[in-house]
Amino acid sequence: MIRVKILSLLFMGLLISCNTAKKEKASEAEAEPEMEVAQDMGAPNTLTEAEKADGWKLLFDGKTSTGWRSYGKDTFPEGWVIADGMIHCPGSGRGEAGGKDRGDILYDQKFGNFHLKLEWKISEGGNSGIFYLGQESEDLDYIWKTAPEMQVLDNEKHPDAQMGTNGNRQAGSLYDLIPADPQNAKPVGEWNEVEIMVYKGSVWHKQNGEKVVEYHLWTPEWNELVAGSKFPGLNENWADVASEGYIGLQDHGDDVWFRNIKIKEL
Repeated sequence: MIRVKILSLLFMGLLISCNTAKKEKASEAEAEPEMEVAQDMGAPNTLTEAEKADGWKLLFDGKTSTGWRSYGKDTFPEGWVIADGMIHCPGSGRGEAGGKDRGDILYDQKFGNFHLKLEWKISEGGNSGIFYLGQESEDLDYIWKTAPEMQVLDNEKHPDAQMGTNGNRQAGSLYDLIPADPQNAKPVGEWNEVEIMVYKGSVWHKQNGEKVVEYHLWTPEWNELVAGSKFPGLNENWADVASEGYIGLQDHGDDVWFRNIKIKEL
């Protein structure tokens, strides 16, 4: 009898253990879909439902050059390529000289107060840039003569990384004016996530999740900063940045890729 009772108790314990394990597995299975939803950040060149509800707009659909054109022209340059969900500027080996079918590109709409997001990756020894508040006229041949620039660069190989002052020509910097701090650019071939926010003259650069630059246009401090840079020698009115303008991507003669370009007007 004692032996039977012991076996009976062991059997009951086994049943309870099995049922507990089944309930735990069922709970885990129910939790999995929630984890997948939480990790879904959206495919490249798309907007999540949350972004749509928050007023974001895609500036690049991942397939066509719709909305983009050459600086000073009505058409998209033949030298740039739309492929594999990216805007690609192939290297020319001629630096800024480029070629007749190349040059900087811009999105054909002016923005004033905005929050811009995009991703870039650069080739070995490569150089490029992201312009904002840029202007266009018959008297201007380059967008950089009017527009602040967030630098895109291979900090390890491109000589410009060692020029300027305190690293103000390295990736993420306000080119030739304010160095990115911290300097957290990713290596060649890896995607860098960047953001530019402009609001009533206040400007912020973010690179890979960290704020790296902050400044305010049109102030005495701004005018003094520009006066100590190379820009007055290139355009004496460079400090007079407009309150709204074009967003542009630079052809500096090196391979560079862009994707996930989106904006929210503020």
